Amino acid sequence: MAGSPQYMRNLNENLIMDALIAMGDMSRADISRYTKLSKPTVSSAVEHLIERNLVLETGRADNAQGRKATLIRFNQAAYYVCGVDIGATQIRMALADLRGAVLDYRTYPMEANSGRDQAGTQILDLLRRYTDELLAANHLTWEQIQCIGFGIPGVVNPNSGEISRIVSPLEGMEEALEMNSLSKVFPCKIILENDVNLAALGEYTNGAAVESDLFVFMSIGAGTGAGIMVNGQLLRGMGGLTGELAEMLLKGGRRLEDMLSADGLMKLAREMQAHFPEEYDSGTAEFRKHPTPERLFEAARSGEVQAVQILEQYSHWLAMALHHICVILAPDLIVLGGGIGGNGDVLLPFLRQIRSEQFSVQPKLTCSKLGDRAVATGAVQVALQQTILHLQH
Repeated sequence: MAGSPQYMRNLNENLIMDALIAMGDMSRADISRYTKLSKPTVSSAVEHLIERNLVLETGRADNAQGRKATLIRFNQAAYYVCGVDIGATQIRMALADLRGAVLDYRTYPMEANSGRDQAGTQILDLLRRYTDELLAANHLTWEQIQCIGFGIPGVVNPNSGEISRIVSPLEGMEEALEMNSLSKVFPCKIILENDVNLAALGEYTNGAAVESDLFVFMSIGAGTGAGIMVNGQLLRGMGGLTGELAEMLLKGGRRLEDMLSADGLMKLAREMQAHFPEEYDSGTAEFRKHPTPERLFEAARSGEVQAVQILEQYSHWLAMALHHICVILAPDLIVLGGGIGGNGDVLLPFLRQIRSEQFSVQPKLTCSKLGDRAVATGAVQVALQQTILHLQH
């Protein structure tokens, strides 16, 4: 109850923990000055936090005169959190302490399932086995793990934890990856979030969008999607559908995902190559034999004419989508990521030129700094936020 002794003690301890997280090592007197709490109140609260192992006494301060004050530090090793990025072909996992410092990051294969009937059970077993391996490698037990954040490549309903519109390679696994199923497998708090939303949060926390008031993270790869953050908060919308760009209509009423995904890029390449003069052929012979987005970008970096022209046309389509986003949101920044969007050295010069000539709203354009770690980084952040909130109550 508000105003009760227990409520006031929790409030005081929260203030002290926030101070130590923000400022680092502090003496009891420093904490008193910073929080405006009385010295007896600080001493009592600190003793209780020490009993809970949430803060530690770390030694003496270097004050020039008088008795050396004992320093207090937030115990970032009291507990740990994990962030998990569930992809179509890989599972990425990050282990972090209570300050959010990533202590270990590992990539595991998404093993082929043995049929849709067993796919759900198999992915749950796989996730638990990989997490057990991560903890064992770092000499941790499940008692030390407070929360795991999972990045899901589909729509996550923020109210129910249900999943829909999952990427096609994981179709049939929706029920297994929902909150109720995961909570039965993992002995800690579970948080689910759309993977692109988490990538946006990762970039805001530690990547290309630090301190950006309004920005869009646009992921382009096997699928397409966007995470939108306003004043440090993710926009989720009705049923978690904010940022589901796949259905946006572009040239000729075609779906954005059909045009900008990896399959869309390969279709564009085939259509354009059919009309190229024969003298261009030698430049992209390897790409013609084994067409992949990676080889196309490699050819463009080598200056091969066909590849450059294909990606220039692709950039015009991408710029059309970005223009629609800018008209509606007027973001300060757009960050591109994903297997295709991450090729900023090739795409950004085209996009910046188009922006300067055609956009009425001209945000900064850049690429992800975190790359394939963006989702796991964001997953660590949501797990950390939940854990700190829990520890403060």
